[in-house]
Formats: sequence, structure tokens, C-alpha cells
Amino acid sequence: MSLENYGVLKGRPKDCKCGKGKSSHYQVLVHDGKNEHRVAVNVSSRVDPSELLYFVDDNFSHPITDKLQNLEMGYKRLDNTSREIRLDYVRGGLFDVSKMVPLKCDIPGPSNDLNELIQKYVKQAVSMSSSTIYAFGERWGPESFLPDSFFGFRPGSGIHDIHMNQGNSPKWQGDDAPNQDGGLLIHLPEENRWVAIFLAFQSQCFNTDDLTGHCLPDGKMITSEPCDESKITPGVTVPAGSVKIIAALVDPIGVDMGKEAITLFNASPEDINLDGWYIQDGPGRKSLLKGEISTGSGTRILLSGKGVILSNNGGQLSLYDNKGALRHEVKYTGREVRSGWTIVF
Repeated sequence: MSLENYGVLKGRPKDCKCGKGKSSHYQVLVHDGKNEHRVAVNVSSRVDPSELLYFVDDNFSHPITDKLQNLEMGYKRLDNTSREIRLDYVRGGLFDVSKMVPLKCDIPGPSNDLNELIQKYVKQAVSMSSSTIYAFGERWGPESFLPDSFFGFRPGSGIHDIHMNQGNSPKWQGDDAPNQDGGLLIHLPEENRWVAIFLAFQSQCFNTDDLTGHCLPDGKMITSEPCDESKITPGVTVPAGSVKIIAALVDPIGVDMGKEAITLFNASPEDINLDGWYIQDGPGRKSLLKGEISTGSGTRILLSGKGVILSNNGGQLSLYDNKGALRHEVKYTGREVRSGWTIVF
């Protein structure tokens, strides 16, 4: 499942209105040179806790910005052929999701809530004649007979779901998919900078399946760190073939270090504790694993860049248990490596 009309709206921001109440939205009026559209940005959640998580980068740098500037004004549907300009909070190397923090949408006083945070940058863009806003999410409209309920233009149309669209709670799990997250990117040419605003609900998780975008069972996360041999301690023996390396993101879009990833799968009928297991690359660099992988489930491991490194020219990955026994090994070639694409073994 996924959003049916996922895409990006490019245009000039003309006006804005703050949102209030439960499930409220911050509204932005955008003109694409021919038509007007409304961007509806969630600033609170219907599901407790109501505060959204946010991260703002007011000097955003990422290869995606070069590609966005080449788009024509207006709405562009982003299918799988537009993978390099689709947003993915988990896999896209856009920002560090651990830095997202919750913020209420409406707090008495100036410059202290989510409405005002977004408005700071939108109003700045409205005041600059050369600014452009890029709103990622799902399109609605055009609505032939009804004017827009906030700005009054006809026909009503716009874009919403301007937030992470994977790792949802069961009620909204049908919207899950990788590479279809929402967000606001604002280009301010007069200041030679970009502003990026990323939002997520606290009910969502960031440990998601590479194929479905669903939250992985129990939200369990396997972590890696540079391998200290003294931390490798013998543990319970598990059957051969229980855990395998099934995929690797070798060349993430953006900065590689800290964004490369390996996916493991537990084929056994039992949950397996991977404390003390480690991954080794061809040159012998090691990353120690920590955490539990559920039965019949896959989990994605982000590499820190201080242990195992995935070479774009090809390489080898070996998985060892906590007794130092080889459990699985895979190889890939430079020809298989494509920017932003995950290699499936």
C-alpha cells in the first residue's frame, strides 16, 4: 500500500494561516504561475500525544536540491522513475531522525510553538520575490465546484500529508511505503540557502521495513558500533542459517558515512539476541551488533562509518556469531551499485 498521488508541488508562496485545535493544519497559499494551490501542513495529531515531532535545517544541503530546481512549476507526481527526488526519512540521508523533538502547535506567547516555527520561514519566503517552496505529500483536487475553504480560490486543490508516511500505527498502516515521505523545502536564492522542515507523528516508528514501510515487529532496532574484540562474549548457539544478510544500501543519496545500511533477516522460529555478533567487510573492518531480531522478521542496521564500510566498487560482507563462527556471507560488484538503491542478495 502507499499514497496514491504522492508528489511534489513547486510554486511561489503567497499567503499563510496558522492552524488551531486538534488535528489542525498550517495552511500555505502557493501559486505555480498558472493556478493556486493550498498546502496543508499537520501541526498537531488526532492521536495522543498531540505534539508532532519536528526537525528544521535552516541551511539544508543535499543533492536533491539541484534536481528540484530543474522541475517545472506546478505539481509533479513522483512514481518509481522519480526515485532520486522522493523523500525518505529513514533511507534518504536527509537528516538525523534522532534529532527530531516534539512541539505543541499553539502555545501562548511569541515564537515558541510549531505554527510560529513554520511561519517564520514561510513568511520570509513570501517576502522574497525569488523564493520557491517545494511541498512533498499527497495531492487532492482540483475540486471543480467548490472554492478553497481557506483562501477562496477556484478550483480548490492542494497537497497534504506533509509528514513522514511510513511506520504508521495500524489505523493508518495502509498509507505506509518507503520513499514517499512528506516535507517542506524552501529555496531562498537571495540568501543563497535552503530551509528544510521535516515532521512526524509520535505514534510512528523509524525502524521500518524496506519493502512495505511498515513498523518492524516490536519496533526492535539492531544497532552497530566499531568492534571491540573484548565485548564479544560466548552466548547461546543458534541453528545454522537462522540469520542472513539479505540487502545492503551501499551508495545512499547524500553523504555516505553514517548512512550506509545492511538488512538482516531471521528465518528461524525463535527471536534471536544478536549481542556480540558482528559484521565484517572484505578488508577486515568489523561492526559489533547489539539487540534482538524477531522471528520471521528483517531489520535494518545503520552503519556508523567507523567500522564496516561499504565500497561502491564492490565488496564482501560476512556475518559472525558471538562465538566467532561464520554464519553468512555475501558479495556484490560495482556494477550492482546504484545511488539510493538497495542491493538485494
